[in-house]
Amino acid sequence: MAHFVTPPTPNPNSLKITTHLGTFIEQGMESFGAPAQAEGHPLGAPLFSVTGVTNVFILPQFLTVTKATDADWDVILPMVNEILSAHFLK
Repeated sequence: MAHFVTPPTPNPNSLKITTHLGTFIEQGMESFGAPAQAEGHPLGAPLFSVTGVTNVFILPQFLTVTKATDADWDVILPMVNEILSAHFLK
């Protein structure tokens, strides 16, 4: 069973990611449009370390990662999955 599922979104530059491993945050919503905004956040900061990530939106049940138009999901998604695995499978 895959740990992370990426159902399609209307925006080809955004991926919604869900998991059966738990919640991404305890409650509420976190939205980061720049690395400085995500500084110190346990998921936002590492996700912005991935070249091409331009936005991170986090709710308890899912998160959405948005990439730059010229960035490639085939490069970004494996790094995002590695960050999420480290977060959930510590």
